[in-house]
Formats: sequence, C-alpha cells, structure tokens
Amino acid sequence: MKLFEILRNIYKMYNRSRLKNKDFSLIASNCNGMFILKDLNLPYRSPFVNLWLYPKDFIKFLKNIDFYSDLELKFLKKENINYPIGLLGDIEIYFQHFSSEQEAFKKWNKRIKRINKENLFILMTDRDGCTDEDLLDFECLPYKNKKVLTHIPHDEISSAVYIPSWEKEDNVGMCYEYKNNHSIKRRYEVFDFVKWFNRGR
Repeated sequence: MKLFEILRNIYKMYNRSRLKNKDFSLIASNCNGMFILKDLNLPYRSPFVNLWLYPKDFIKFLKNIDFYSDLELKFLKKENINYPIGLLGDIEIYFQHFSSEQEAFKKWNKRIKRINKENLFILMTDRDGCTDEDLLDFECLPYKNKKVLTHIPHDEISSAVYIPSWEKEDNVGMCYEYKNNHSIKRRYEVFDFVKWFNRGR
C-alpha cells in the first residue's frame, strides 16, 4: 500500500471516530455528498447519490421536499446525453453515474424512503450555472443545516463555505479532488464536515 493510501485511511478513521451523529440524511446537489458519506462509511439515506441537479431545480426540490418526494420518477431524453435523465414533475435530475433508467429508478425509490427529515443536512455548490440569485434563494431555505461551497468568499451569505483555488473561475471545480499531489485532504475538507454533522444531534 502506498504511503498516500495509508495516511488517507488514517485520516478517514480519525474522522469516523469523531462522528457522533450517524443517522442523518445528506442531500447534495452533486457527487460531493457521495464522497463524504463513503469516506465516513455511512449508508446512503438519500437518493441524491451519483447524480446532479441544476441549482434552481435543487432549490425548488428543497422548497417543497414532501411534494416532490411523493412524485413518481419518470425519464426524458436529451440530445448528446447518454445517461439517464430523471423527471420529478418540473425538476430534472441527471443520473450521470448510472448505467440505465432501470437502475436509476430502482435506487431512487429505495433511497427516497430512507430520508430522515428530522436530521437533514443540505449541501450545494456554486457550479452548474449557479447565480447570485440562486445563492440568496438557497440562503433563505428553511433548513438549519445547509452549506454551499463557493469559489469566492460571500460574507453576506452565512451558509457559504469558501473553497480556495478557483478564484479566477466562475465557480468551484471538482471539490472532491485532492488539493495537490502531496495532500491527503480533498478540496472541500477545508471545511470540517464532521463537526457540522455533530451539531445536528
């Protein structure tokens, strides 16, 4: 085993040992949530795994989570996209890492029933066309535990978490990537997620 893998495993074990709140649901707008849960060795108590949504649709879902959770997932086709695209009413869900509509449908219906609405954590990023209006709408969502990863500081938005290295870009990049070739931390780990999750207890 390479030194990096050894050190990374030690770091993951450290975070797992710190985690006290383990029955929460993490609803994330893209794959960051999956990486966080996987590193903490937690089950997926949300269908928002290996998929992504546009910020406006993500916020729309969160504004009426009970309504959208009860809708039947359907599918649509789009030119030049070869993975399943789900449709919940007027919300599009991009199942980018699923091999078929059948797989996406099965996983969605299985995991939607696991959501713990009494212990919710919400995670978004400022990518995929996110606007300043979207950030403000996200800030106004009635959830105590919500964070949005941003490429520049937003002092006016209490839920914003600034992720360094993308200041010259229009949005954050892949936050689950490692900081550099020598770091055992992912880019989003400038934020202490374990501490955040433990506040939900």
